[in-house]
Amino acid sequence: MASSYERELRAVLAGSEDGVRAVTRSCDTVQTAKAMQVIQRPFLVVRAAGSGMEGSGDLLALRGDLCFPIEVKANKQRKMYLSGRTWDQHESMRNEGERCGLMPLYAHRLKGVRGDSWRIFRVETTSLKGRLRMLQRRIPPLPRARSGRPFLDWEQGMPLHMFLALLCRNDELRRPTLLEDLVDLHSETVDAE
Repeated sequence: MASSYERELRAVLAGSEDGVRAVTRSCDTVQTAKAMQVIQRPFLVVRAAGSGMEGSGDLLALRGDLCFPIEVKANKQRKMYLSGRTWDQHESMRNEGERCGLMPLYAHRLKGVRGDSWRIFRVETTSLKGRLRMLQRRIPPLPRARSGRPFLDWEQGMPLHMFLALLCRNDELRRPTLLEDLVDLHSETVDAE
């Protein structure tokens, strides 16, 4: 059962310093620093397992700018194929993602590995807009088997510390793009007139 792993991921996404330290205990200092960014920009994380609505995943991570339904999977195998109930979960998440304009995620926890043991994947949907559409290019989709069916391959996922750095970076420290520099320059010129 993944409930202890759901609690582990919930503590990290909620910005609990103890939770982040626990999952980064065997990570290097760069990985730990990236993961720690979530403490400054945490999510409200609601557990939706058991009586959760079909397609909601195990967790729902909410913040003013983002919302993700997350299905948590934990096992000792690097690959996990979806069939039966797990396939139905995937299809429900995909359908709800399409219907509501959300990006459903899978969080795959590999047991018995040192370093960052979590990998993040997105469920492919076509209805994303705004920031979610931009994130779609950065977060890897579930890979596909020869049959064309999505599956979990831990090696192909985004490490949790990179996911957190992507979503929680401090915009004040981020280097502006050339386009943003030009927009700022234009604004300053208009204000001076």
